[in-house]
Amino acid sequence: MPHVAALFRYPIKGFTPEPRDELVVQADGRIEGDRVLAFRFADAAEPQERDGDDYWPKSHGLSLMDFPTLARLRMAFDDATGTVRLSDGGRTLIEAGLDDAGRRALEEVAATFLAGTSDSRRLEGSGKLPLRLVGDGRTSRFQDRPRGYVSLHGAASVAAVDAAVDAPVDDRRFRSNIVISGTEAWAELRWAGRVKVGDVVFEVQRPIGRCAAIMANPDSGERDARLLRVLTSTFAQAEPTLGILLLPAGGSAGSIRVGDEVAIVAS
Repeated sequence: MPHVAALFRYPIKGFTPEPRDELVVQADGRIEGDRVLAFRFADAAEPQERDGDDYWPKSHGLSLMDFPTLARLRMAFDDATGTVRLSDGGRTLIEAGLDDAGRRALEEVAATFLAGTSDSRRLEGSGKLPLRLVGDGRTSRFQDRPRGYVSLHGAASVAAVDAAVDAPVDDRRFRSNIVISGTEAWAELRWAGRVKVGDVVFEVQRPIGRCAAIMANPDSGERDARLLRVLTSTFAQAEPTLGILLLPAGGSAGSIRVGDEVAIVAS
């Protein structure tokens, strides 16, 4: 029986994944505590609107798609105190809260870090600086898509990609919320209808089209594998794809735990 092998949430958009034993799926189709903060460019600190939902294009802030060296930073977020810690190579760069002074300090440290990397040129030009740390630390809202969605991929699919390239490839590159084991590679791309994960029933939405974020080594921050090309050439995909998007059926909510069974309940 397929089962949940790992769970992740990402408190700050584009930063370190946070492994969890349990995730809470909200009725709005997002994960509690996931993407509750984001570093945005100075001219993009307010959301756009798309189809009645707030929309925060990742190209207007810090994301691994454009800033792969972010992967070097290690982030820890304390929900209870609203404290963010950023570290590089085992050295703590800053630990600060989400009050105005803390946000300004975090923004400065993030910008200073990037200024010393190969991504520094991407902060050049009007409207980029100063960075703005937005979000209340509680509301999940900075996913790549206005509707949010819960993301899932199969460990076997990632293993197939890993076997096709010299660089190390693991689940962290694909930044999904749910990783499952017990399926064949790419099996999840054929799912349709409803799938039950633990006690939560989801509607399968669509496969996840991938961007340059997956080319960044999650330890070094270097783009060490042309995975977009690998997905289209080695695996004959029309567009680079790995994993699927889900929404809770009927706006239901609930918890998912590592080890929970996964089952197709409708097609």
